[in-house]
Parts: sequence; structure tokens; C-alpha cells
Amino acid sequence: MDKPALRLHYKNLRQALSPEAIEDKSLAIANRVLSLDIWDKTYFHLFLTMEEQREVHTDFILHLLAGKDKEIIVSRSDFETHRMIHFLLTDNTKLVKNKFGIPEPVDGIEVPSDKIDVVFVPLLAFDEKGQRVGYGKGFYDRFLSECKKDVITVGLSFFEAENEPIDVFDTDVPLHYCVTPEKVYSF
Repeated sequence: MDKPALRLHYKNLRQALSPEAIEDKSLAIANRVLSLDIWDKTYFHLFLTMEEQREVHTDFILHLLAGKDKEIIVSRSDFETHRMIHFLLTDNTKLVKNKFGIPEPVDGIEVPSDKIDVVFVPLLAFDEKGQRVGYGKGFYDRFLSECKKDVITVGLSFFEAENEPIDVFDTDVPLHYCVTPEKVYSF
């Protein structure tokens, strides 16, 4: 299946999930994240949930990271350049939703991409080789290409892997792991 068809299919599957199912599946994903071999790292980039898109609730993972005294990085999107600016999440970080419903930091301590050790990646679908389908603007592929070579990428998905390979572009950056409520995929 091509990326536009997969986007539509998985957006529809998400819309069919009840708020309770989203909460339960998000908690199951967070519990599975604990099994990953990532906890010796320091700088963790986490996307903040777009509730309107019915994304995985990352609050559970945020609490895990904070409880393990990790440095948590969140981003603000620049829709003119399709790039992201990364900030250290602190008690003083003020978050506001942009016009697309993405919670973003207003300002703060900027962190360069090449400092980040682990990136939790939003997605709509993924395949058994670690290729993913995002929202189609390329923000994360640009960001991941700026990270250090050994950055660990972790997708979060309510649904299991697609059996058929996803169409790949030269600029696509594959995942190392994808965590679902049922299992952890390692690529």
C-alpha cells in the first residue's frame, strides 16, 4: 500500500478508538517501553500528544523519563522550513497548542539535534523492516538526519506492523524499535 492510502486507513482506525481504548493502549505501550535497552542514555526527545489526531498519549512515557531523571527534549515546529527547534523540558517550560493542535514550548533552553540520544517518533503506520508512515511533511526525517549516527529511534503505534513493505524515499529514516500495546518490534 502506498503512503497516502496508509495515512487515510490508519487515521480512520484511530478515529474508531474510544478514549478509554486510547488510554489503555497508551499505558500498555509505556509499560513495554520499560523493556527497551535505552535507559543508560541521557537525552530523550518526546513528541507531545496531538489529542485531535488520537495519537498515543505520551504523558505516561513523560512520567517514566522524569522518574528516571532523564533530560526530556520537546520541539516546536517551523512550518515554513519544515524543521523543528528542540528545547529542554523544565518546570518553567510554557506549552501552547499551535494552529494544528500540537503542544509546543514557547521558548526555553535550546538543545541541538546531535545531542539527543533517543527519539520517540510519532507515526501512523510502520512495516516489518522499520519503515514508517508519518503525516507527510517530513519533519521527523529531517530532524533524524541531523541527529548523531547512533541515535536510537523508537516508534509508538496502537497497531501492529504492516506485512507489505511501505514505499520508501531516499530521505526516509527507519526506526530501530516500534512499540505497540502487544509487543516490541526490533529492526
